[in-house]
Amino acid sequence: MIACCLFQVVNVSGSVPPKVSEALSVAREARCSLDDLLHKEQLLSSSVDQHLADVQLWMDDLGETRDQVDTIERHMKYLRCLSCCFLYKTLRFWHKIIKDRLSSDFDNILTQLHWPISQLELVVTQLLALQTSYPFTQREPSPQPGCSATPPPHTLPLCLPVQIMLLPLSKRFKYHFSGNRQTNSLSKPEWYLTQTLLWMGNSSAFMEEKIQPILDRSAATINARVELSRGLLSLVQEKVAFDAGRLLYDDVLFCHLVEEVLQFEKELRSTYSYPKTFPGLLHLLLDEAVLQKWLTVEKKMAVEKMDAMLSAEGAWSSQYKDINDMDELKAPDCAETFMTLLQVITDRYQALPCPSAQLKFLGLQRELVDDFRIRLTQVMKEESRCPLGFRYCAILNAVNYISTILADWGDNVFFLQLQQAAVSLGEDALLKGLGVMELGRLASLEGSLFDGELALLDRLKGDMLGRLLEWTMREITEKAKPYCQDRWLSLPSQHDQSTMSLSSSACPMMLCLRDRLLNLHQVLSFSLFQLAWQGLAERLDSFIYQEVILSNHFSDGGAAQLQFDMSRNLFPLFGHYCKRPENFFKHVKEACIILCLNVGSALLLRSLLKDSRETSDWMSAGDPPPESALNELGVYCLAACDVLILLGLRASWPGQ
Repeated sequence: MIACCLFQVVNVSGSVPPKVSEALSVAREARCSLDDLLHKEQLLSSSVDQHLADVQLWMDDLGETRDQVDTIERHMKYLRCLSCCFLYKTLRFWHKIIKDRLSSDFDNILTQLHWPISQLELVVTQLLALQTSYPFTQREPSPQPGCSATPPPHTLPLCLPVQIMLLPLSKRFKYHFSGNRQTNSLSKPEWYLTQTLLWMGNSSAFMEEKIQPILDRSAATINARVELSRGLLSLVQEKVAFDAGRLLYDDVLFCHLVEEVLQFEKELRSTYSYPKTFPGLLHLLLDEAVLQKWLTVEKKMAVEKMDAMLSAEGAWSSQYKDINDMDELKAPDCAETFMTLLQVITDRYQALPCPSAQLKFLGLQRELVDDFRIRLTQVMKEESRCPLGFRYCAILNAVNYISTILADWGDNVFFLQLQQAAVSLGEDALLKGLGVMELGRLASLEGSLFDGELALLDRLKGDMLGRLLEWTMREITEKAKPYCQDRWLSLPSQHDQSTMSLSSSACPMMLCLRDRLLNLHQVLSFSLFQLAWQGLAERLDSFIYQEVILSNHFSDGGAAQLQFDMSRNLFPLFGHYCKRPENFFKHVKEACIILCLNVGSALLLRSLLKDSRETSDWMSAGDPPPESALNELGVYCLAACDVLILLGLRASWPGQ
């Protein structure tokens, strides 16, 4: 029994269930994985320990560096703090020194002004009274017997207060701008001129606010600011007069002095409001030697500039050629530069207080205009072999531009005043060769002082334009030869003009005319092109009338073809430049009217004209003249005899 049970147990233990076996297998695999992980953990721990051991040296070095940076940063903060304390003390130190110095100066000034109770008004009033009471220093001396005129204010001596105020300024002026001082340089007149203007500006407020009220209360008719400026000007006038005499033989320094004097005068009158009735410095330039030197240098420099501008690379190009709105005159650069040169000369002498001196500069300008015209003529002669070339047309534009500007100057107020002065003074240099009528026109302002130059320029312009049109017509007439020799008599009638076309023989002439008009329109100024196309139209009208119409006979078809060529082709070429181009071809237009009359109207007109010619001696006053019949047909230019000739050129008459 026991053996049997043991046998059963053994049998049971020998047969393990599948799930238990599977669980045991998973447990064994987990144990193996755990062993692998423990092995890897030991390896990683060893690696980390080794890395920490290696990095420990770097950490020790970084710690030392960090400690050094902390130390330096603390030192920098300390130095910045130390610097700001030092700067503050330094500023306080110099502030105290400057304040003490200015305070001392201010105290001295206040002491001089007797602050707080100033005696300035009392002293100025007493000085004025002293001056007017002493006979040798009177500002307004008693009038002489028989003379009631009061001397002008600028001729009177300075009032005593201003004379005293000028003493330190005069001392400083003479110290710096006389003798062998470096500031006394002939090449630097602007130094003493600018210093004088600075003194005027710096003292202006004091004179107006402190001195002027005292003068007003003293009933003195004196402008304090102007009075001080007048005193300062006396110093400058003496200096300029002395220097100008020393610079008569040095053109460069003399020109510089003149420029600085002109600029000084401009600022004196505009910025510092110095009265125009008081002399400044310009009258010093009217000295005979100085004025003659100025004229000589002005002419010399102008001639040199003319040589340079005519030989420049872009002398004949317009600087506005790419701007249509500004290039109406198409003035070449040399002409514009020349007129700018004349304008600059005008700006320099315009402020001179003497008309006689101004007229001398005007004479110089007229001389320069004539000189420039001669130079243009010389260049034009070199280019006259090709009147249609760019340079020839540029010269023509230059002449027209100068003429236009001079005509505008003739209406300018300044030049009109000079014109009146020239007539009243009888300037021989400007009025030489003028007759009574010319002088009368100048006196009545009908003419201008530039009339002589304008006449010569207009003559040159007319000659050049005539040569240009003559050259153009030569080309056109050469192209028109086949058209002149066309078979007008044998052309068949064309009842429908819509089928007509331009005569083939006229094509070369029309193309040449079109190209020349376009070219002239591009290269000539607007006013010149107006003259050019009108002159060309007049010459074409005469040429076609003489060489085409009067030199041929016309059938009805030939007359119709001629009218078509003219009205539909020739006239429209000029229609771009005017509204009624046919009015510039009166001979051709009216000849076409006569040639294209129907037979009945032509017979009646021929009979009327012949009868009027034969009975002209005994026609009654009530009979209408033959011209009225022509006017009804639209013929106004051609005479009756010309119309009879044209009627004789018609080939289609009854019985022929």
